[in-house]
Amino acid sequence: MTDILIFVEIILAVLIIFVVLIQNKNVSLNLSSMSGGMAEITKRGPEKILHNATIIIGTLFVINSVVLFLIG
Repeated sequence: MTDILIFVEIILAVLIIFVVLIQNKNVSLNLSSMSGGMAEITKRGPEKILHNATIIIGTLFVINSVVLFLIG
C-alpha cells in the first residue's frame, strides 16, 4: 500500500511541475498605470484548464502526502 502511495506521490509531483511550467509567463502586474483601478482579468480556454488542473493536482498531492504521513 505504501509503495503505491509513494509511486502516486512521484507521479503527482512530476505532473504539477509540468503543469506549472507550461502556464503562460506573460502575466504582469502592470505597474506603469498607477490609476488605482485594475481591469478584471479572466481566464479562458486552455488557461482556465491549466489553472484548474494546478489546483486539483496540488490538492491531490497534499492529500496523498498527509495519508503517507499518517500511514508511515
